[in-house]
Amino acid sequence: MSGFDNNPFADPVDVNPFQDPSITQATASGVDQMDDYNPFSESTTVTTTIPVPNSPSQPAVLQASVESSPQVTAAAGQADLIRQQEELEKKAAELERKERDLQNRGAPTGRENNWPPLPSICPVKPCFYQDFNEDIPLEYQRVCKMMYYLWMFHCVTLFLNVLACLAYFTADSSYGVDFGLAILWFILFTPCSFLCWYRPIYKAFKSDSSFSFFFFFFVFFFQVAVYIIQSVGIPKWGNSGWISSISMIGSNLAVAVVMMVVAGFFTVCAVLSVILLKMVHSKYRRTGASFQKAQQEFSQGVLSNGTFQNTAASVASSAARSAFQRS
Repeated sequence: MSGFDNNPFADPVDVNPFQDPSITQATASGVDQMDDYNPFSESTTVTTTIPVPNSPSQPAVLQASVESSPQVTAAAGQADLIRQQEELEKKAAELERKERDLQNRGAPTGRENNWPPLPSICPVKPCFYQDFNEDIPLEYQRVCKMMYYLWMFHCVTLFLNVLACLAYFTADSSYGVDFGLAILWFILFTPCSFLCWYRPIYKAFKSDSSFSFFFFFFVFFFQVAVYIIQSVGIPKWGNSGWISSISMIGSNLAVAVVMMVVAGFFTVCAVLSVILLKMVHSKYRRTGASFQKAQQEFSQGVLSNGTFQNTAASVASSAARSAFQRS
């Protein structure tokens, strides 16, 4: 029965785990250290070391803003205004310089006449001023110069027509009237063509005058018709055209050849005049001219003319005087 006296739940060996030498030593050392530790002692220092990252440092970069600030916009607008002001000042200085040059020339109109280009010893002075680069805008200079060249070619053709009609007259004395009319056409048409259709188109391109455009179209249309008649060469009309030149082939071939050359010149004048008329009309449509503007310019020009005003005043006074005497 002695076996029943033992506790079956008791360990066979009574072992205390806290009696282990290693645990006892650790516990004893920890108690001593805790007893000796004074947190308020000055000699006790706590050193904390913070590890430095090994990654290399980079300077901070400020990214530019995508949207412009009001200060930048105001600065850009101010710079634009300054640039425009500088351009206006340059243009004003250029205009002032040109005006000063015109005043220094000493002419009443500000510039001296230079056409026709006569020598200084000639007693007759130039009657007109002509400068394509100064008077005519750049987009119209080519057409205006072509009209000037057409006028010079027209004058040369009229002079050759006089020589051809002279040969015509020497070959047949019955055609002396053609020679006389050829001289008349040369003397009459040379200055009239310059004054009636070349100068109006020059003034039209210079001042964008609707009245000058309409006057040019009216006169130049008849000039084209005259070119066609001269190239045809109706006998006894003073023109060395195709009909007159062909009629001379059987009697005098040399005179016929000379007259055919002049007839070809008249034909070239007719063709060039039609082409230039279309070119001038296309330029005219871009200028914004109109018949109403032409009427207004004509009325203003007539009413502001001193001669017209004096004539109208004298006519009105004489009419009033006669009416008063009748009463």
